[in-house]
Amino acid sequence: MIASAQLINQLRHVCAQVPGFTAELNTLDGQLGDGDLGATLEKCARLTGAALQDTSPEVGLSEVFRLSAMACMQASGSSFGTLLAQALIAASKFSSGKTVLTRPETATLLHQIIDTLAQRGGAALGDKTVLDGLQALAVTLEQPAQPGDLRRSVQEALDRFRPLPNRMGRARMFAEKSQGMDDPGMVALLRLVESLTEEKS
Repeated sequence: MIASAQLINQLRHVCAQVPGFTAELNTLDGQLGDGDLGATLEKCARLTGAALQDTSPEVGLSEVFRLSAMACMQASGSSFGTLLAQALIAASKFSSGKTVLTRPETATLLHQIIDTLAQRGGAALGDKTVLDGLQALAVTLEQPAQPGDLRRSVQEALDRFRPLPNRMGRARMFAEKSQGMDDPGMVALLRLVESLTEEKS
């Protein structure tokens, strides 16, 4: 269960950790794409952290997500930044009128985010994108909590999709080359979950 104050603190904490894996994401992204994923995420994190710096918990969950989405929109220079903003907008709409989000509600939210991003970005589950990592998280959140379950679910999805070709973005043009490589978006999700839970492999 997460309330507004906890959400603000968690987002601030995660945003502060992003610079620590920016270079890794840029390198991964550069193997098949523009090489700007880490830089995009770092800018989103910096602007989101600034937007939430003086935000009172009294504003509510929906407003916290909305402020975060607006910050990411300012940083949007890539498809990942745009999708992140859209995910946060979906979260803002979902949490409207709610004072807390339970674990099952968070799972439902993630399923809605997956549907939203699939419609906007054209990806589908199984295309070896961040959606597959989000799906793994959503399924895990539908189950009772276990130590390390969130990080483990994304890591297992990453391992499962590594041998497969990428079917979206610039990486799809190098589908054969992408086999055996990690999808940068899924790695980004893993690092964010690790930052949130303070659990690493």
